[in-house]
Formats: sequence, C-alpha cells, structure tokens
Amino acid sequence: MEYLFTERAHLACPNMCFGIAACIRKAYDRERIEKVITGLSAAHPFLKSRLGYEKETNSYFYDVKEQSQVEVIFSGEICDKGEEAVESEDSSGTSTDGDSIVSPKIIKEFEKLTAGDWNLFNEGFLKIVVWEEGAKTVLLFVFHHLLADGRGALGLVQEFADFYVDGIDPKAVPEHLITKEDLPVNSKLSFISRALVNYANRQWKKEKHQLSYEEYHTFADKFLQGDDVEHSISVVHLDKLTKLYDQCKVHNVSINDYLLAKMFTEEKANSIVMACDLRKQLACYNQGALGNYATAFSVRHKQGKHTDSMKTATPSEIFYLAQKVHNQIQKKLASPKDLYLVLQCYASLEPGLLDAAMISSRGAFDSKAAKFIGTTFFNYDKAKGYSITNLGKIESKNIESAFFIPPASPAIKKTQGVLTVNGVMRICTSQRKNIDFENTN
Repeated sequence: MEYLFTERAHLACPNMCFGIAACIRKAYDRERIEKVITGLSAAHPFLKSRLGYEKETNSYFYDVKEQSQVEVIFSGEICDKGEEAVESEDSSGTSTDGDSIVSPKIIKEFEKLTAGDWNLFNEGFLKIVVWEEGAKTVLLFVFHHLLADGRGALGLVQEFADFYVDGIDPKAVPEHLITKEDLPVNSKLSFISRALVNYANRQWKKEKHQLSYEEYHTFADKFLQGDDVEHSISVVHLDKLTKLYDQCKVHNVSINDYLLAKMFTEEKANSIVMACDLRKQLACYNQGALGNYATAFSVRHKQGKHTDSMKTATPSEIFYLAQKVHNQIQKKLASPKDLYLVLQCYASLEPGLLDAAMISSRGAFDSKAAKFIGTTFFNYDKAKGYSITNLGKIESKNIESAFFIPPASPAIKKTQGVLTVNGVMRICTSQRKNIDFENTN
C-alpha cells in the first residue's frame, strides 16, 4: 500500500490531468493493444489502482485491484489529418506537419475527457484513446497527476510503444513514493515560512473542519463547467531547432532557459513556474516507476514600470535574458531550500488543510486557514500565473511524433508543455480565456 504524500496536493485540485499524444509506427491492432495494457498493468501496480481512503487517519492511498483500471477508447480512424493548420515556429508561417499527430480530434478528445472531474474512487488514473492511421496507430494518453508526473508518463508511453511494436515486455517496477524522510535535512522551510505554516495548522485545528472527497468532487465538477481552457500547438522543425541549439550553445544557456526568456518577453510576466525532475536526487526512485518525483520553483524577472507590451524583443535581448534566467536556475538547483520548497510545504501542512486549500481560496468551503494557504502559498484564488514544463528530447524508432498537453492548474493563466521527439519540438499551450469567471459559489 502506498499513501499519497506529494501527490496529495493534486488530489483536491481541478485540472490535474494532462496528456501525451503519440503516433506509433505500427498498424492498428486492437487485440495487441489490449495485451499491451494488460502487460503494463502487471508491471505497474498504479495502473490497477483506484483511490482508497482511511477515515481514522484521514489518509488516501493507492487501492490496487486485481485487474487493470485503464480505460481504453477505440475511436476509429483519425481521418482528418491536416484539416487544421498548426502554428509553426518556422518562417513558413503555418504547417500541417505532414503528420496525423496534428489532428484536431486529439485536442477535442482531451478536452472532452477532462471536461468533468474524475471520480477516482470509481475509475482509474489513466484513459487511452486509440485511432487507426494506415500503417500507424495514433494514441492519446490522458493521465491524472496521481498516477505520474510528466517524465514518468513519457516513460510509460515509451514502454507502450516498445511493447506494441517490438514485443518488449515491461519490467515489473516496485513503487516507493517520496516520503517526508526522503527530503534533505537542509531543505527545511525558512523560519518565516515555517511560522506561517504553523499558524495556519493551529488555526485549522481550531476550526475543526474536514473536507470530504465528495464535497470536493461536487465543487470541481462545477468549477470545470466554467473553466474555459484553450489549447494550441506550435512546431519547431529540425532545421530551425538545430540552429536554436547552436545559438544556445554559443550563449551558454539551455533550450529551456531560452523558452523561459521568450515567455518572459512575450507575456511581460514577473515570474514563471518551472517544473523540475528529481529522479537523480532521490534514492527512493526505482527506474521506470510511476508516481511523482518532481518539484517546481519560480523563476523571477522584474519587468520595468514602463514595459511596452507591444514591443517585440530582439533575439539578442532574449538571449541576454536567457543568461540571467540560466544563472538564477542554477542557484535554485544548488539550493535545497529553494529546490524542495514546495515539497517541504506539503510535508509541513496538515493533510486536511492541504486538501481544502484550493476550494477555500474560491470561497466554496469556509475555512480561514485553508483560504490563507490557498491564496498566500499557492495563488489558487486567481488564474494569473505562468509556467513551463519541458519533458526534454528523445529519439525513438517506434514513436514517430508526439506532444505533451500540460495540466492547467487553477493558479495558471498560461502554461506550456514542451516535448522534442526525433528532432522536432512541439509546444502545446494551455491558456485560460476567462480568468475572471465566478462559478464556484
């Protein structure tokens, strides 16, 4: 049995689903797909799990069943490849990319599957949509964040492709999620942060509140009905991406530094949340395991008082900012207090208080303590933040193309999911169209 710890922050928070769409170099074979799902579920117990709850301890856990809990939806032929143009980062303007991965059916299906809150006591953490495409198969994997972070999800998609095409059986992987004991001693909260958390915890105990999953689920369904998130995809093809990597090398920055700087200049944002993979730092992680082994931190850039929102930054200005971003990120990575800040916050909060943070921030659950945490610590009260999650780059003979649809946290106005496969980078942007809606009371 694995109890929810870092994952618990994603339990009572709407829009904690994300997707990976992939075009696999093998013709559609329904029987084989079902066999692959069975094999993956045997190797990964969380694919056989639903949500469990212990009332006595107010603890949630992965309730492992005997059979796979993955929902598979067979949707016929993808058919409409190239019907809609996809924005291209190249000078050509727009491009259909010559690939079924650009089909508008994929985004429409993702939006359909995430239009309501998943009841995790009654369904699993993964849904897969399958389309036929000649000698290829197109799939959309929709994950709840309780199943995996983005890197773990990408690994599972790669396992699926290798099993489906080459018959490579997935290896059984024991799950050992992050616990409080896995966080470094020198990463504890600062005095001020610790004092604020302790104050909120004391207030929460005095209030004697408890948010049930049913109360949250009702709220989340209502929230999602009015939460209009628009998705778009842009493509950076091999030639331009190669030049961009060369420029990054000259300026001693990473492609991620560049993407952050570009978002700063385009959105005139003062801070951007960046996801960070912790697998190499954590002894509890087993290669290929699911669960969450990631954290996030803010990268800051103070915009001038008279910043011209219409001004377009020059390439040299973007790379100058990318160098500043790079230096800031390196300092954060070298500082356990910064790197593990979010996880230490989760570890220090009363579990029930953490559950109630988002719903209280929107006025749908009466708790001053939870509202304080939801607004002050997590900014759930308004969708005004920016974020980027880059899953990196892979070369694959079985996955022809893919893109990553990032989770649109209620605190985020605009987020980008980045994935590079076989030399082509695709950036999926999730942006709220009505950030001031009132739908939660």
